[in-house]
Amino acid sequence: MKYDRVYNFSAGPAMMPEPVLEEIAAEVLNYKGSGMSVMEMSHRSKVFQQIYDEAVADLRELMGIPENYKVFFVQGGGTLQFAMVPMNLLRDGVGCYVETGTWSSKAISEAKKYGEVKIVASSKDKNFSYIPDCSDLDIPDNADYVYICENETINGTTFKQLPNTKGKVLISDQSSMFLSKPCNVEDYGLIWAGVQKNVGPAGMAVVIIREDLIPEDMPAFAPIYMSYKIQAEKGSMYNTPNTWAIYCCGKVFKYLLANGGLEAMQAKNEAKAKIFYDFLDQSNLFSGNVNPADRSLMNCTFTTGSEEEDAAVVAATKAAGFDNLKGHRSVGGLRASIYNAMPQEGVEALVEFLKDYEAKK
Repeated sequence: MKYDRVYNFSAGPAMMPEPVLEEIAAEVLNYKGSGMSVMEMSHRSKVFQQIYDEAVADLRELMGIPENYKVFFVQGGGTLQFAMVPMNLLRDGVGCYVETGTWSSKAISEAKKYGEVKIVASSKDKNFSYIPDCSDLDIPDNADYVYICENETINGTTFKQLPNTKGKVLISDQSSMFLSKPCNVEDYGLIWAGVQKNVGPAGMAVVIIREDLIPEDMPAFAPIYMSYKIQAEKGSMYNTPNTWAIYCCGKVFKYLLANGGLEAMQAKNEAKAKIFYDFLDQSNLFSGNVNPADRSLMNCTFTTGSEEEDAAVVAATKAAGFDNLKGHRSVGGLRASIYNAMPQEGVEALVEFLKDYEAKK
Protein backbone atom coordinates (compact mmCIF):
# COMPACT_ATOMS: atom_id res chain seq x y z
CA MET A 1 0.00 0.00 0.00
CA LYS A 2 1.34 3.43 -0.93
CA TYR A 3 0.72 6.47 1.22
CA ASP A 4 0.84 10.14 0.30
CA ARG A 5 3.82 11.50 2.20
CA VAL A 6 5.12 15.04 2.25
CA TYR A 7 8.74 16.13 2.43
CA ASN A 8 8.90 16.79 6.16
CA PHE A 9 11.51 19.41 7.08
CA SER A 10 10.59 19.41 10.77
CA ALA A 11 13.37 19.89 13.31
CA GLY A 12 11.85 17.21 15.53
CA PRO A 13 9.95 15.01 15.78
CA ALA A 14 11.38 14.47 12.35
CA MET A 15 11.46 12.14 9.37
CA MET A 16 12.42 8.51 9.80
CA PRO A 17 13.65 6.32 6.93
CA GLU A 18 10.71 4.91 5.00
CA PRO A 19 12.10 1.34 4.93
CA VAL A 20 12.27 1.50 8.73
CA LEU A 21 8.68 2.73 8.99
CA GLU A 22 7.52 -0.02 6.65
CA GLU A 23 9.29 -2.67 8.74
CA ILE A 24 7.79 -1.27 11.93
CA ALA A 25 4.34 -1.23 10.33
CA ALA A 26 4.66 -4.88 9.36
CA GLU A 27 5.51 -5.82 12.95
CA VAL A 28 3.17 -3.51 14.83
CA LEU A 29 0.50 -6.15 15.58
CA ASN A 30 2.72 -9.18 15.99
CA TYR A 31 6.46 -8.77 16.59
CA LYS A 32 8.30 -11.76 15.09
CA GLY A 33 5.72 -14.32 16.12
CA SER A 34 5.45 -13.15 19.72
CA GLY A 35 1.72 -12.64 19.29
CA MET A 36 1.88 -9.07 20.50
CA SER A 37 3.11 -5.62 19.62
CA VAL A 38 6.33 -4.26 21.11
CA MET A 39 4.07 -1.61 22.66
CA GLU A 40 2.34 -4.36 24.63
CA MET A 41 5.17 -6.60 25.76
CA SER A 42 6.92 -6.54 29.11
CA HIS A 43 10.20 -4.70 29.31
CA ARG A 44 11.39 -7.62 31.46
CA SER A 45 10.63 -10.20 28.78
CA LYS A 46 13.36 -12.11 26.96
CA VAL A 47 11.98 -10.81 23.66
CA PHE A 48 12.35 -7.17 24.63
CA GLN A 49 15.71 -7.74 26.32
CA GLN A 50 16.99 -9.00 22.97
CA ILE A 51 15.61 -5.89 21.25
CA TYR A 52 17.39 -3.73 23.82
CA ASP A 53 20.69 -5.61 23.71
CA GLU A 54 20.80 -5.50 19.91
CA ALA A 55 20.05 -1.75 19.90
CA VAL A 56 22.93 -1.04 22.27
CA ALA A 57 25.31 -3.36 20.40
CA ASP A 58 24.41 -1.83 17.04
CA LEU A 59 24.92 1.71 18.35
CA ARG A 60 28.30 0.69 19.74
CA GLU A 61 29.26 -0.68 16.34
CA LEU A 62 27.98 2.38 14.47
CA MET A 63 29.92 4.85 16.59
CA GLY A 64 32.86 2.67 17.58
CA ILE A 65 32.05 3.21 21.25
CA PRO A 66 34.87 1.92 23.47
CA GLU A 67 34.18 -0.67 26.15
CA ASN A 68 34.87 1.79 28.97
CA TYR A 69 31.80 3.83 28.00
CA LYS A 70 28.31 3.01 29.20
CA VAL A 71 25.32 3.37 26.86
CA PHE A 72 21.75 3.76 28.07
CA PHE A 73 18.41 5.35 27.24
CA VAL A 74 16.70 7.90 29.52
CA GLN A 75 13.17 9.25 29.23
CA GLY A 76 12.55 12.98 29.42
CA GLY A 77 14.52 14.04 26.36
CA GLY A 78 16.99 16.89 26.31
CA THR A 79 15.35 19.01 28.97
CA LEU A 80 15.97 16.32 31.58
CA GLN A 81 19.61 16.05 30.50
CA PHE A 82 20.08 19.77 31.15
CA ALA A 83 19.51 18.88 34.81
CA MET A 84 21.05 15.40 34.93
CA VAL A 85 24.45 16.62 33.72
CA PRO A 86 25.05 19.12 36.54
CA MET A 87 23.28 16.94 39.14
CA ASN A 88 25.76 14.15 38.42
CA LEU A 89 28.91 15.95 37.34
CA LEU A 90 28.89 19.46 38.82
CA ARG A 91 30.25 18.96 42.32
CA ASP A 92 32.67 21.26 44.16
CA GLY A 93 34.01 22.85 41.02
CA VAL A 94 32.72 24.90 38.10
CA GLY A 95 30.66 23.91 35.08
CA CYS A 96 32.06 25.68 32.01
CA TYR A 97 29.59 26.29 29.18
CA VAL A 98 29.97 27.56 25.63
CA GLU A 99 26.87 29.61 24.80
CA THR A 100 25.99 29.24 21.12
CA GLY A 101 22.20 29.37 20.96
CA THR A 102 18.86 28.50 22.46
CA TRP A 103 19.66 25.02 23.73
CA SER A 104 23.03 25.79 25.29
CA SER A 105 21.40 28.81 26.94
CA LYS A 106 18.70 26.60 28.43
CA ALA A 107 21.36 24.17 29.66
CA ILE A 108 23.18 27.07 31.32
CA SER A 109 20.02 28.28 33.07
CA GLU A 110 19.34 24.80 34.41
CA ALA A 111 22.92 24.17 35.56
CA LYS A 112 22.93 27.36 37.63
CA LYS A 113 20.40 25.72 39.95
CA TYR A 114 22.95 23.12 41.01
CA GLY A 115 26.30 24.87 41.25
CA GLU A 116 28.70 27.46 39.88
CA VAL A 117 28.57 28.04 36.14
CA LYS A 118 31.00 29.97 33.97
CA ILE A 119 30.27 30.96 30.37
CA VAL A 120 33.69 30.58 28.76
CA ALA A 121 32.65 31.69 25.26
CA SER A 122 29.49 33.10 23.67
CA SER A 123 28.08 34.19 20.33
CA LYS A 124 25.13 36.00 21.89
CA ASP A 125 26.54 39.34 20.69
CA LYS A 126 25.52 38.49 17.11
CA ASN A 127 22.29 36.62 17.80
CA PHE A 128 24.07 33.27 17.88
CA SER A 129 24.92 33.44 14.19
CA TYR A 130 28.40 31.96 14.58
CA ILE A 131 30.51 29.62 16.70
CA PRO A 132 32.97 31.51 18.92
CA ASP A 133 36.70 30.77 18.91
CA CYS A 134 37.25 27.99 21.44
CA SER A 135 40.95 27.39 20.86
CA ASP A 136 42.13 29.16 24.04
CA LEU A 137 39.30 29.22 26.55
CA ASP A 138 39.75 30.60 30.05
CA ILE A 139 38.97 27.39 31.90
CA PRO A 140 39.58 27.40 35.66
CA ASP A 141 41.63 24.66 37.28
CA ASN A 142 38.61 23.51 39.29
CA ALA A 143 36.37 23.06 36.25
CA ASP A 144 34.37 19.84 36.45
CA TYR A 145 33.60 19.86 32.73
CA VAL A 146 33.19 21.91 29.55
CA TYR A 147 29.74 21.69 27.97
CA ILE A 148 28.70 22.42 24.39
CA CYS A 149 25.62 22.04 22.24
CA GLU A 150 27.49 20.75 19.23
CA ASN A 151 24.72 21.58 16.77
CA GLU A 152 22.20 24.29 17.63
CA THR A 153 18.92 23.12 16.12
CA ILE A 154 17.14 26.47 16.33
CA ASN A 155 20.00 28.76 15.34
CA GLY A 156 21.54 26.53 12.67
CA THR A 157 25.17 26.54 13.77
CA THR A 158 27.55 23.66 14.36
CA PHE A 159 31.06 23.13 15.73
CA LYS A 160 33.50 22.23 12.97
CA GLN A 161 36.29 21.89 15.54
CA LEU A 162 35.85 20.83 19.16
CA PRO A 163 36.89 23.24 21.92
CA ASN A 164 40.28 23.04 23.55
CA THR A 165 39.14 22.04 27.03
CA LYS A 166 42.63 22.31 28.58
CA GLY A 167 42.38 18.69 29.66
CA LYS A 168 38.94 19.00 31.23
CA VAL A 169 36.07 16.65 30.39
CA LEU A 170 34.03 17.58 27.29
CA ILE A 171 30.28 17.08 27.41
CA SER A 172 28.27 17.42 24.21
CA ASP A 173 24.60 17.70 23.42
CA GLN A 174 24.58 16.09 19.97
CA SER A 175 20.80 15.89 19.60
CA SER A 176 20.35 17.32 16.11
CA MET A 177 23.59 15.97 14.63
CA PHE A 178 23.65 12.55 16.28
CA LEU A 179 24.68 9.80 13.83
CA SER A 180 24.96 12.28 10.95
CA LYS A 181 28.71 11.71 10.62
CA PRO A 182 31.52 9.70 12.24
CA CYS A 183 32.31 10.58 15.83
CA ASN A 184 35.44 9.86 17.85
CA VAL A 185 33.73 9.05 21.14
CA GLU A 186 37.00 9.19 23.06
CA ASP A 187 37.12 12.96 22.46
CA TYR A 188 34.23 13.25 24.91
CA GLY A 189 33.51 12.30 28.48
CA LEU A 190 29.78 12.32 27.88
CA ILE A 191 27.58 12.52 24.78
CA TRP A 192 23.83 12.74 24.99
CA ALA A 193 21.25 13.13 22.26
CA GLY A 194 17.49 13.52 22.11
CA VAL A 195 16.46 10.82 19.68
CA GLN A 196 13.59 12.67 17.98
CA LYS A 197 15.85 14.51 15.56
CA ASN A 198 17.78 11.86 13.69
CA VAL A 199 16.91 8.50 15.21
CA GLY A 200 13.40 7.79 16.46
CA PRO A 201 10.23 8.90 18.25
CA ALA A 202 10.25 11.77 20.74
CA GLY A 203 10.50 11.44 24.49
CA MET A 204 13.88 9.87 25.09
CA ALA A 205 17.63 10.57 25.05
CA VAL A 206 20.63 8.34 24.46
CA VAL A 207 23.47 8.81 26.95
CA ILE A 208 27.05 7.68 26.29
CA ILE A 209 29.31 8.25 29.30
CA ARG A 210 32.84 7.23 30.25
CA GLU A 211 32.64 4.87 33.20
CA ASP A 212 35.07 6.74 35.45
CA LEU A 213 32.87 9.85 35.30
CA ILE A 214 29.82 8.15 36.77
CA PRO A 215 29.54 9.38 40.37
CA GLU A 216 28.98 6.94 43.19
CA ASP A 217 26.47 9.19 44.89
CA MET A 218 24.04 12.00 44.14
CA PRO A 219 22.98 15.13 46.00
CA ALA A 220 20.44 14.28 48.69
CA PHE A 221 17.71 16.24 46.92
CA ALA A 222 18.14 14.46 43.58
CA PRO A 223 15.53 11.94 42.44
CA ILE A 224 17.00 8.47 42.09
CA TYR A 225 15.92 8.37 38.44
CA MET A 226 18.36 11.21 37.74
CA SER A 227 21.39 9.10 38.70
CA TYR A 228 23.65 8.07 35.82
CA LYS A 229 24.94 5.29 38.08
CA ILE A 230 21.45 3.85 38.53
CA GLN A 231 20.65 4.15 34.81
CA ALA A 232 23.91 2.45 33.84
CA GLU A 233 23.66 -0.33 36.42
CA LYS A 234 20.04 -1.09 35.58
CA GLY A 235 20.56 -1.03 31.82
CA SER A 236 17.95 1.70 31.24
CA MET A 237 15.40 -0.36 33.19
CA TYR A 238 15.33 1.06 36.70
CA ASN A 239 11.70 1.78 35.83
CA THR A 240 9.64 0.91 32.76
CA PRO A 241 11.53 2.49 29.85
CA ASN A 242 10.10 3.86 26.63
CA THR A 243 10.12 0.42 25.01
CA TRP A 244 8.59 1.58 21.75
CA ALA A 245 11.15 4.33 21.22
CA ILE A 246 14.04 1.97 22.01
CA TYR A 247 12.66 -0.55 19.50
CA CYS A 248 12.33 2.13 16.80
CA CYS A 249 15.83 3.47 17.48
CA GLY A 250 17.18 -0.06 17.16
CA LYS A 251 15.58 -0.33 13.75
CA VAL A 252 17.28 2.89 12.65
CA PHE A 253 20.66 1.72 13.94
CA LYS A 254 20.35 -1.46 11.84
CA TYR A 255 19.26 0.59 8.83
CA LEU A 256 22.33 2.84 9.12
CA LEU A 257 24.67 -0.13 9.48
CA ALA A 258 23.16 -1.72 6.39
CA ASN A 259 23.50 1.48 4.36
CA GLY A 260 27.15 2.36 4.72
CA GLY A 261 27.32 3.54 8.32
CA LEU A 262 28.20 7.04 9.43
CA GLU A 263 30.76 7.67 6.69
CA ALA A 264 28.02 7.21 4.10
CA MET A 265 25.65 9.43 6.07
CA GLN A 266 28.23 12.19 6.21
CA ALA A 267 28.76 12.12 2.43
CA LYS A 268 25.02 12.25 1.79
CA ASN A 269 24.45 15.01 4.33
CA GLU A 270 27.26 17.16 2.96
CA ALA A 271 25.86 16.79 -0.55
CA LYS A 272 22.34 17.78 0.57
CA ALA A 273 23.56 20.78 2.55
CA LYS A 274 25.70 22.00 -0.36
CA ILE A 275 22.67 21.99 -2.65
CA PHE A 276 20.70 24.10 -0.22
CA TYR A 277 23.42 26.53 0.80
CA ASP A 278 24.56 27.03 -2.80
CA PHE A 279 21.01 28.13 -3.55
CA LEU A 280 20.93 30.54 -0.61
CA ASP A 281 24.25 32.08 -1.60
CA GLN A 282 23.01 32.99 -5.09
CA SER A 283 19.48 34.01 -4.13
CA ASN A 284 18.34 37.63 -4.11
CA LEU A 285 15.27 36.90 -2.00
CA PHE A 286 16.50 34.40 0.56
CA SER A 287 19.55 34.72 2.76
CA GLY A 288 21.13 32.50 5.40
CA ASN A 289 21.23 33.52 9.05
CA VAL A 290 24.57 31.94 9.90
CA ASN A 291 28.24 32.63 9.26
CA PRO A 292 28.98 30.28 6.31
CA ALA A 293 31.91 28.63 8.09
CA ASP A 294 29.64 27.58 10.97
CA ARG A 295 26.58 26.38 9.07
CA SER A 296 24.86 23.24 10.25
CA LEU A 297 24.52 20.27 7.89
CA MET A 298 21.26 19.38 9.63
CA ASN A 299 19.35 22.62 10.28
CA CYS A 300 19.45 25.28 7.56
CA THR A 301 18.10 28.60 8.87
CA PHE A 302 17.26 31.38 6.44
CA THR A 303 14.89 34.29 5.85
CA THR A 304 13.49 36.70 3.28
CA GLY A 305 14.04 39.56 5.69
CA SER A 306 10.30 40.12 6.06
CA GLU A 307 8.03 38.39 8.57
CA GLU A 308 5.11 38.68 6.17
CA GLU A 309 7.08 37.22 3.28
CA ASP A 310 8.44 34.44 5.46
CA ALA A 311 4.87 33.53 6.41
CA ALA A 312 3.84 33.54 2.75
CA VAL A 313 6.73 31.19 1.91
CA VAL A 314 5.67 28.79 4.68
CA ALA A 315 2.10 28.73 3.36
CA ALA A 316 3.21 28.24 -0.24
CA THR A 317 5.63 25.44 0.57
CA LYS A 318 3.09 23.63 2.72
CA ALA A 319 0.53 23.76 -0.08
CA ALA A 320 3.15 22.28 -2.41
CA GLY A 321 3.95 19.33 -0.13
CA PHE A 322 6.91 20.71 1.80
CA ASP A 323 5.98 20.79 5.47
CA ASN A 324 7.42 22.37 8.63
CA LEU A 325 9.58 25.10 7.12
CA LYS A 326 8.59 27.71 9.67
CA GLY A 327 11.46 28.82 11.89
CA HIS A 328 11.30 28.19 15.62
CA ARG A 329 8.84 30.46 17.39
CA SER A 330 11.66 32.02 19.43
CA VAL A 331 13.60 33.31 16.41
CA GLY A 332 11.18 33.34 13.48
CA GLY A 333 12.30 33.13 9.88
CA LEU A 334 12.54 29.85 8.00
CA ARG A 335 14.29 26.57 8.67
CA ALA A 336 14.80 23.40 6.67
CA SER A 337 15.96 20.45 8.75
CA ILE A 338 17.57 17.89 6.47
CA TYR A 339 18.42 14.96 8.71
CA ASN A 340 19.67 11.55 7.57
CA ALA A 341 16.20 10.42 6.51
CA MET A 342 15.60 13.38 4.18
CA PRO A 343 16.41 12.16 0.66
CA GLN A 344 18.49 14.34 -1.64
CA GLU A 345 15.57 14.58 -4.04
CA GLY A 346 13.58 16.26 -1.26
CA VAL A 347 16.19 18.99 -0.92
CA GLU A 348 16.43 19.36 -4.69
CA ALA A 349 12.65 19.64 -5.00
CA LEU A 350 12.49 22.29 -2.28
CA VAL A 351 15.26 24.32 -3.90
CA GLU A 352 13.52 24.21 -7.27
CA PHE A 353 10.28 25.35 -5.65
CA LEU A 354 12.00 28.24 -3.87
CA LYS A 355 13.76 29.27 -7.09
CA ASP A 356 10.42 29.33 -8.86
CA TYR A 357 8.84 31.26 -5.98
CA GLU A 358 11.60 33.85 -6.18
CA ALA A 359 11.35 34.13 -9.97
CA LYS A 360 7.68 35.02 -9.71
CA LYS A 361 8.35 37.91 -7.34
